[in-house]
Amino acid sequence: MTKKVVVTGLGTVNPLGNDVQSTWANALAGRSGIGPITRFDASEYKTRIAGEVKGFDGDELVGRRDARRMDLVSLYALAAAQQAVEHAGLTINDGNRDRIGAIIGTGIGGIGTLYENVKVLLEQGPTRVSPFLVPRMLPDTPGGMVAIYLGIRAINLAVVTACATGTNALGEAAEVIRRGQADVMLAGGAEAAIVPVAMAGMIVMGALSTRNEEPARASRPFDAQRDGFVMGEGAAVLVLESLEHAQARGATILAEVSGYGATNDAYHISAPAENGAGAALCMQQALESAGLSPQDIDYINAHGTSTRLNDKSETMAIKTVFGEQAYNIPISSTKSMTGHLLGAAGALEAIFCVKALNENILPPTINYENPDPECDLDYIPNQARSAQPRHVMSNSFGFGGHNATIILSRPNGAGGQA
Repeated sequence: MTKKVVVTGLGTVNPLGNDVQSTWANALAGRSGIGPITRFDASEYKTRIAGEVKGFDGDELVGRRDARRMDLVSLYALAAAQQAVEHAGLTINDGNRDRIGAIIGTGIGGIGTLYENVKVLLEQGPTRVSPFLVPRMLPDTPGGMVAIYLGIRAINLAVVTACATGTNALGEAAEVIRRGQADVMLAGGAEAAIVPVAMAGMIVMGALSTRNEEPARASRPFDAQRDGFVMGEGAAVLVLESLEHAQARGATILAEVSGYGATNDAYHISAPAENGAGAALCMQQALESAGLSPQDIDYINAHGTSTRLNDKSETMAIKTVFGEQAYNIPISSTKSMTGHLLGAAGALEAIFCVKALNENILPPTINYENPDPECDLDYIPNQARSAQPRHVMSNSFGFGGHNATIILSRPNGAGGQA
């Protein structure tokens, strides 16, 4: 019999808030976390806006000495993981640490550290480069730091599938539990790429919105006037457990991880397949693994980046999988409020899905003002909507053609309180 995997804890720092409660409240209110870039002088950049984490203090989290030795991406990951463990009521000790692991992914890793040290190398020479350069920039360091600070010693991996990372991390962590390699997994993603070189690279690709004078209206998934995504940052981590383990310790069960799919477009290094074939296959895999039919899905948190190609191809993929039922499924892109957290996006959107299951309300797609004939589904425009979802789907698609879909369900038909 396949082990059931459940969610028992949530944690996040992101442009909407530095904890789950404030993030969810702002999402339901349709607030935007997008504003002018403050991390560096962006006056000469074509895009001068982003979704920055606000009021975050790494020194307060780990102390000034340790914070200086960690890239912001690791600090974000650790903050989210600590929140999730506390929310789950999970005590980590010598008796269980060997059965608790982590899959914390990132799309880019410690690019801030790399950028700063390349400048030092060029301006001051090789002897001035930080001895912490390599460990700070590696993509597996966020998960490694979570393990060190929390004292967990089971399997620890970094998933790197660009913007599909967070969802792949959740799906793969669930598989670790199902095969009996761990009882508990901390799963999610982290990103801190509001850095000059990363922003410049995205800009010259033509990927980012240039709606600089109206930052709160810049991310507008599925809207006919969308002009690119908005860079975001932060982290999101969920505590996953086997159902038996969660029940044995009396944990509050928030949701079940009931389905997971992962595919590749095999089409283009950055553009999605225009017909959405890879994304459709991924959603179909998730449905099959959950033992569900298309009619069972009550809500989709879309990848919905606000780029012309992604939103069109995802809409086509949803229609391929759900047929006429696609027009009856509420869909939202919370990236309209958070911006695109790249490797952390899927994990944050999974948190929104868990909250929707628990509180019977669906977050909106803000800035949806101009219907696009090619994007003609129900995108929950501008205002949150009451609902009683049983099974919800979350999609994530990344550069390189990576696709990941996760399905979350009410445990035993009735969610807990997240």
